[in-house]
Amino acid sequence: MIAIDNVLLSDEVVDEQFVCDLNKCKGGCCVDGDCGAPLTKDETKIIKKIYPTIKSYLTPEYIAEIEKQGTHTTDPEYGYVTPTVNGGICVYGITDELGIVKCGIEKAWREGKVDFRKPISCHLFPIRITKFDGYEAVNYEPREDLCKAACKQGKALKVPVYVFLKDSLIRKYGEEFYGTLDAVAQKMKKDKARS
Repeated sequence: MIAIDNVLLSDEVVDEQFVCDLNKCKGGCCVDGDCGAPLTKDETKIIKKIYPTIKSYLTPEYIAEIEKQGTHTTDPEYGYVTPTVNGGICVYGITDELGIVKCGIEKAWREGKVDFRKPISCHLFPIRITKFDGYEAVNYEPREDLCKAACKQGKALKVPVYVFLKDSLIRKYGEEFYGTLDAVAQKMKKDKARS
């Protein structure tokens, strides 16, 4: 376990390797799940505000679902979440010409239409954050079948999870936090090499 401020990270965040392989998984994390993507309260407000802009990126079927359910909904376990279509794909998902599901919010962000990239829970996947009283637990939780190709590609490229998720970890916790995590990871690597 790695402790930085009030954040506890599992060793797997440093020890395991991961690089998304969208050609294999087809963006399945946007489709397969118990509910939509977990959202913070602030994110629910942001998505509601930018919805008129991102609407043009979405399919009529998904727009109809948002009009019915709202720009976010709630789940008994996860709290605020993105709505889904029939318990499957996230309503903000868009499928490209190769059949890969990507985020419509992120597409709008990449094109400079909105300042919000996508929910932090999506940006951090395959890391999951659980909040407790006074601290957060950060765990590496790839999907067993869905993420097989990403785990294989990460090992082949020798990219630790925390390095793959550098941008999202900095977005969530800041540069200083990431620098500390990287220093801890380097020390752990040296200690392992010695033993």
